[in-house]
Amino acid sequence: MTNSPQAESSAKRSGGATASAGNGQNPEIKYLRKIVDITSSELELNHILKEVVKIVTDATNADSVFIYLFGEGKKHLVLMASKTQHRKELGKVVLKTGEGITGWVARENKPVAIRKNAYQDPRFKSFDVLPEDQYEAFLSVPIIYQGKAIGVINVQHKKPHNYPANLVNLMHTVAKQVGGVIENARLYDETKNKATQFDSLVKVSQSITSERYLDEILNLIVVVTAEMLNSKICSIMLLDEKGEELSIKATQSLSEEYKKKPNIKVNHSLSGEVIKAKIPLAVYDVRKEERYRYRDLAVKENLTSMLSVPMVVKDKAVGIVNVYTKTPHHFTQDEIDVLQMVANQAAVAVENTKLMEEALKAKEALQTRKLIERAKGIIMRMNSLSEESAYRLIHKKSMDSCRSMKEIAESIILMDELRK
Repeated sequence: MTNSPQAESSAKRSGGATASAGNGQNPEIKYLRKIVDITSSELELNHILKEVVKIVTDATNADSVFIYLFGEGKKHLVLMASKTQHRKELGKVVLKTGEGITGWVARENKPVAIRKNAYQDPRFKSFDVLPEDQYEAFLSVPIIYQGKAIGVINVQHKKPHNYPANLVNLMHTVAKQVGGVIENARLYDETKNKATQFDSLVKVSQSITSERYLDEILNLIVVVTAEMLNSKICSIMLLDEKGEELSIKATQSLSEEYKKKPNIKVNHSLSGEVIKAKIPLAVYDVRKEERYRYRDLAVKENLTSMLSVPMVVKDKAVGIVNVYTKTPHHFTQDEIDVLQMVANQAAVAVENTKLMEEALKAKEALQTRKLIERAKGIIMRMNSLSEESAYRLIHKKSMDSCRSMKEIAESIILMDELRK
């Protein structure tokens, strides 16, 4: 952390409010679990930001909490959420990258802790609409996603206040974890808006809704997760439209036999239990678990312990993420929580893709209908046919030539235009 000597020494001294989970629980785990809950229960960005403000307030006993996020182009930071009432200012208070302590933290991707007289720091910039800018103590940490700052969380206290190193580290960790949640919420909001605006949706679909793009996301997730949890195999299985079977969508396993493993029925299977209950399931040794349907494969592939978590988005399970270890392993609550976070973010990617695919199908159907209506009119005019007869003619031509009705309609329209 690169701060002034005063800031560094204040971060190391104990005193003031510190993060405390109570009952001897690791405070970092407590707040990361809360982030997991946010991920699995809500996709609306505003709601997520409000919940993050609550978590930060609880961890720091802050008098003020602000969350700034980068706008489009990553050139400006915009105030998006606060502990105090600033409804009129939200979305309107803007900082350039590098401007003020907040902008400096975003640019340098480093936290800053100032014990007192924060407003006298040469990097400080105040806003008349934010009285909190006159508060004495200031802690600012970057919100990180894929190694880059996407925003900043600011914590302020009215009176001089120590920010111990453990608290600074905790806030830095929390800010890193919420980065992915915020980015997914942003994507979800964008998807909902563009799903009703077909013209914009076509452009977005080229980079977001393609099957290849989703495959790349899911394949990246299984590789990273396997490395993170030191597991032999990590796989993502998605639920079919009928909700009856789970099929492997992505895995980092090199075993062709595992990749070709038959679909799993939701009923009467361990994976089905995870889907139905929407809660994680850990099995110490799948080779000895009667409910596990592929014990022979587990023995052959040297798979022992399994952790399966549901991919949940808006209280709906869309699939599962499974990890296997080579040796018997008791999965800790920390490992379960981490995998649940991964699973829910994978669920968001799947859900966003489905939303946009449905919107694209709707637009294509509308375009096809318009072309057929136009082609019918041309045939009716040229051959003095009824609307029903004209439609049957197009349909018959489509069947005879093994071409879509849209293609037949386009050909009819083109021929009519060439005659003019």
